[in-house]
Amino acid sequence: QVQLVEFGGGLEQAGGSLRLSCTASGRTFSNYVMGWFRQAPGKEREFVALISRDGGMTKYADSVKGRFTISRDSAKNTAYLQMNSLKPEDSAVYYCAARASFVLTIVSARWDYWGQGTQVTVSS
Repeated sequence: QVQLVEFGGGLEQAGGSLRLSCTASGRTFSNYVMGWFRQAPGKEREFVALISRDGGMTKYADSVKGRFTISRDSAKNTAYLQMNSLKPEDSAVYYCAARASFVLTIVSARWDYWGQGTQVTVSS
């Protein structure tokens, strides 16, 4: 079992930046692919970014490519999502997720563990 806790959401103006953190506990952090998803009101949960177990591979949704950066720090058991050039359409609840398989996937149903979510609101 892995427990995930997100930090760092809040209210930001368009064009600003926020950094989300996700701290994992319960199992060896480096055994998990880490990812971020988001869900806006009335919409399905969508993939944002993921990072491989060793941090050597990342993948981004087209909507955030070039603006968001995912990273991980195994010494701190923490994954990060640096969000720059924020847009109002980035407003959503952001969820951290962990996947035990080394196979990378953007399908939310295939991820094993989820955090409680943190709200990000971007004002225009």
